[in-house]
Amino acid sequence: MIAYCIFIMVLSVNFFEDYVTKRPWLMYLSSALATVVWVGVDLTVNMYHYYINDWLLTSIYDSYVLYMIYMFLPMPLLVGPLLLGALVSVLYITYFMNYVAEKFQYELTDLYTYNYMSVDLSHYICFNLLGTFFRLMSDIIVRASFLDRHQYVMENIWLRSARHQEKMLLHSILPPQIARPIQDEMRSRVARVKKGLESQSRLFHSTDRIMAVQIHPEVTILYADVVNYTKLTTTLTVEKLVTLLHDLYGRFDMAASHFRVQRIKFLGDCYYCVAGLTRPNFDHAKCCVDLGLSMIAHIQDVREERQLDIGMRIGVHSGNLFAGVIGEAKLQYDIWGQDVTIANRLESTGLQGHVHISGSTLMNLDANEYVILPGTKQAANDPFLQMHNVSTYLLHGDNSYRASTQTVDVIDSVSVLNLRSKMGSVDNAASKELHEEFLKMPLGARNIGYFLTCRDANGEQSHVPPNLLTVYFLHFQDPSLEWKYMRQTDYMLKYSLLYAWCIGVSLVYIQLVDHSGPNIYCFLSDFMVILIWSSFLFVSWYKKICTWRYGKEAAQHRYGRFSCLMFRIKDKVQRSLSLRISVYLFIIISYYQVLGIIVIDCNREEYTVLHIESKLYQYEMNVNMCFRPWVLTNMVALIMGLSFTFTRIPFLVKTMVSCIEATSYVIILFFQYEYVFHHSTTTNPFYKSEYAHCTCIIIALITLYLKERQTEFNSKINYHWRTELKRKQRDAHLTNVSITILLHNILPAHVVNVYLTSLAKHELYYENYGMVAVMFASLHNFPINLYRLRILNEIITEFDRVLLHYKEYFVVEKIKIVGCTYMAACGLDLNFAGSVSRPSQNVSSLVDELERARKARATFISETESSNAEVDNHDEVVFVMTTFALDLLRTLWAFNNAYKELRFERAFSTSEMSIGISSGQVMAGVVGASQPHYDIWGNPVNMASRMDSTGVDGHIQVTEETANILREFGLECIYRGMTYVKGPGLIPTYFVAIDSDHNFIESTSTVRYMRTGDRRTTVINSMVKNQYSLQTSFDSDKYKE
Repeated sequence: MIAYCIFIMVLSVNFFEDYVTKRPWLMYLSSALATVVWVGVDLTVNMYHYYINDWLLTSIYDSYVLYMIYMFLPMPLLVGPLLLGALVSVLYITYFMNYVAEKFQYELTDLYTYNYMSVDLSHYICFNLLGTFFRLMSDIIVRASFLDRHQYVMENIWLRSARHQEKMLLHSILPPQIARPIQDEMRSRVARVKKGLESQSRLFHSTDRIMAVQIHPEVTILYADVVNYTKLTTTLTVEKLVTLLHDLYGRFDMAASHFRVQRIKFLGDCYYCVAGLTRPNFDHAKCCVDLGLSMIAHIQDVREERQLDIGMRIGVHSGNLFAGVIGEAKLQYDIWGQDVTIANRLESTGLQGHVHISGSTLMNLDANEYVILPGTKQAANDPFLQMHNVSTYLLHGDNSYRASTQTVDVIDSVSVLNLRSKMGSVDNAASKELHEEFLKMPLGARNIGYFLTCRDANGEQSHVPPNLLTVYFLHFQDPSLEWKYMRQTDYMLKYSLLYAWCIGVSLVYIQLVDHSGPNIYCFLSDFMVILIWSSFLFVSWYKKICTWRYGKEAAQHRYGRFSCLMFRIKDKVQRSLSLRISVYLFIIISYYQVLGIIVIDCNREEYTVLHIESKLYQYEMNVNMCFRPWVLTNMVALIMGLSFTFTRIPFLVKTMVSCIEATSYVIILFFQYEYVFHHSTTTNPFYKSEYAHCTCIIIALITLYLKERQTEFNSKINYHWRTELKRKQRDAHLTNVSITILLHNILPAHVVNVYLTSLAKHELYYENYGMVAVMFASLHNFPINLYRLRILNEIITEFDRVLLHYKEYFVVEKIKIVGCTYMAACGLDLNFAGSVSRPSQNVSSLVDELERARKARATFISETESSNAEVDNHDEVVFVMTTFALDLLRTLWAFNNAYKELRFERAFSTSEMSIGISSGQVMAGVVGASQPHYDIWGNPVNMASRMDSTGVDGHIQVTEETANILREFGLECIYRGMTYVKGPGLIPTYFVAIDSDHNFIESTSTVRYMRTGDRRTTVINSMVKNQYSLQTSFDSDKYKE
C-alpha cells in the first residue's frame, strides 16, 4: 500500500499539465522513478521471502511493468520506453541469475543453464517487441488523429468562412428570400455535373427558366444620377475613373446600409435603390429621402476633394413594385412597375443638389423636418407625370445628413470579398479552435473514461456524437459506416507480419529449448510453420524491398511476371478483410500448434508419480520431463498480446479470439494439468500457484483489452473525422463552385481570377480596352404587370441561351438587364482573336461566316488600295456583336410566332425591339463596397445607349464608325440621316441592312466575292438545323381558366 501511494504521488506531477509542458523532462523522470519504485518493491519482497522464509517466488509484475511502461506511462518519445523497458528486463534477468540459479543449484557454466536463461531473455525481448509495436501503432493513430482533426477543424472554419462569403455574395445580388432557392439549385447542379448528369458548359448558367418575382407594396424608390458623368468617362483615365466611382458608390452603399435601404444596382451614372423591400419599414419614405440628402452631401465632399465638376440629381417616389430576377444567365435583382418609372422620371426632371419627391412620398414624411420647395418646370411639363397626376416637390438638406465620410481605404475594409482581413480572422479563429479541440481529444492515459461517457474532464458533452459507437465492442451504430471502416486497406500489414514472424520464431526457439525431447514430427512441424510465416513476410515486404533496391527508379522500373504477381497478391490481401482475418487466424492457430507440442509431450501421470517420489525419498527430480508452467503462461500472454495488436482486424474478432485463448488456457490450467501448475512457483506465499497463473492471464487480458479498446476508439473516431472531413470537403467544393458561379454571375469569366488576385492584394480591378462593341436592345410598348413579366422572363431566357454559345466561343458578355433593356458587350477578353479561331461543332456555321467575313474584309482593303490601311483583328468584335444582335431579332421573331399559335396569349406577344450598337475604346472595372459590381464606361457605351433610345423597332442602328467597320466585313449599312442624340447633338447614323427573313444584306463587293449558294448565317440558323425550337413554359390550361 505504501509503494502504491508513492507510485501515485510520483506520477501525479503529470496532472499539472501547464507546468509539465514547459518541463518535458519531468515526464521521463517521474516515469522512471515510478518504474523503479514498482520493480524495487517487487524484487525486495521476493528477496525478503527468499532470505527470511527460504521461499522462492516468481515475479508477477515483470510483464505488467512492461505493459505499464509502453502503454500507460506519459513518455512522448519511443526512446524513453525502450530504454526503461530494457532496464527493467536487465533487472529481472539479474535477479534470476543471482537467486533462481542459486536455489536450483544451476551452474552458470552449464549449457542448459544458458538455454534456460535464453528462454527468459527471449521472453523479455518479445514483451519489449510487443510494447514497441503497440506504441508505434498507437503513435501512428494519435498522430493521424491530430493531423485529421487539424484538417477537419481547418476545413470546418474555412467552410464556415466560405459559406458566409457565399451568403454575402449571393445576398449582394439577391435578397435572402429569393437567393435561397437559387442557391439550392446551384448546388444541385454542381452535384449533377460531378455525377456526369449535366454538361460542364451549363454549370455557369445560374438557373433554368427560373422566375422569382414578388410584389412589394408600400415601398419607396430612389433614383440618383451623377451630373456631368458623361464628361468624366471621356476625360478621366481608367484608374482615376474606377477609383472615383468606387469611392463614390462605396460611400453610397455604406449610407444605404446605414439608412436601411436596399441598393438594386447602378447603371453607369445612375444609382437606384428601394426602402422597405426586404423587410417592412413604416419609415421607408424617410429612409430614402435621408439617404438622398446624404448622397448629395457625399458627392459634395468628393467634388471638393478631387476638384471635379460633378453633382447629384435625385428622384424619390413611394408606391408599389415588382422585384425579382429573370433570365437564365447573369442573374441580377431588378425592379419593375409604374411607380419605378415615376421615380425615374422624377430623377430626370429633377434639380441638381435637391431631392425631387412625389406627393405620395411627401404624405409619408414629417414636413417639419425638411425644407420643401415646389417641383421643377420640367416635371410639370412631363407627359408621363401629367398622365398619372403626379405632383412633385424639391427637398433641400445640409451636411447633417452625412452618414459617413470614410474614404476608399475604409470602404475596402467592409467589402464582402475582402480576402486579406478574412484570412487573418480565419487564422486567428483556427488557432483558438484548434487549441480547444486538441484539449478535448480522447487521447492519453488520463482520458480512459472519456470514451465510456463521451464527456470531457469537466463533464461537458464532447464533440464525439454520443450514439456513434456501441459500448463494449465499439461498433459504429451505422452498419454501412462499420462496413466501410472494416474494408479499409491495411497499409500496416507488413509490419504486423514482421512482428508476428519475430514472435513466432521466438516461440519456436522456446519450444525447442524447453522441450524435453524434440522429435522428427516436432522439427517438421516447426519447419512448416516457419516456412509459411516467412512466405507471408516475403510477399508483404517484396514491394518495399524493390523500392529500396531501385531507389528513385522504382516507379519507372519494368518488373517481371513474378514481381507483378507478388505485388498483386500483397494488394489483394491488404484490401480484403476476409483474407486478412484468414492470415490472422492461421498465425494464431500455428502459435498454439507450437505450444501444443510442448503440452502434449508432458505425461501427467508419470510427472505426478515422480514428483511424489522425489518428495518422499528427498531427491531432485528431472525438471525437463514436463513443461515449465511459467514459460507456458508467459507464451500465452505473449500470443494474446499479438492477438490484440494485429492491425486492421475487427475489434470484436480480436476480443473473441483472446477470450477463447484465455478460457482455453484456464481450463487446461485447472482441469488438465492442475497438478503441474499447482507445484510450480507462485507469486505470493499465501497464494496458490494455479491462481497466480490464472491472475497473470486475466491481468494480461484486461490490460490488453482496455488499451486496444482505447486504440480502437481513437481509430474509429479518427475514421469518423475523416468521413466528416470528406463531407466537409465536398461541401466546401460545392460552396467554392457556387462562389465561382456567383462571381461569374457578377463578373465576366476572364475577370474572375484577375479580380480575386487584385482583391487579395487590396487593389482595385480595372482594365482599358482598345476595341469593344457594345449593344443595347430594348423592348418597346411593353407595359409591366405580372403576366408581362412572365413573358419578359421567357424572352430574356431565350436571349441568354443564344448568349451561351456566343459567350463560350466568341466572348460575348451579358453586362446587365435594366427594365426591358438587354445590354451586352464583345471584346472584353484580350484573347478574343485566339478564341474565335477555334472551331466548334455547335457554332461551326458562325465560325465559317467569320472566316468569310475576314476574307471579305481583306478583299475590301486590297480593293481600296489604301497603303495606310491596317488590319485590326480586334475589329472582328463589331461583326460578332452585330451577328449576335441579329440572332436576338430572330429569337424574338421565333418567340412571337410561337405565341401567335396560342390564341389567349396573342395579346402578350410583342415584336417591337430596337437595337443600338457602338464600338471603340472602353474602360471596365469593379466598384462598390457592400455589393461589388462590374461595369463598363466610355463613349461607346453612351453612344450604344443613344443608338438604342433613338432607334427604330426591328432595326439595328449603329454609329458611322461602326458602320464603316461592318462594311469592311461585307455587311451593307443604310444611311439613316442626321440624328440628334443627347451629348454630341446631331450625328450621322446607319441601319444594318436586314431583309424580311432576318438575314444580313451583303454589300456589292461581298456578293461578287461569295460563291454561288453561299449565304450569311448565324447561330440561330445552326440551331434550327439541329432541330432547335423555342418553347414557352406557360401552362395553357392555367390561363384558359
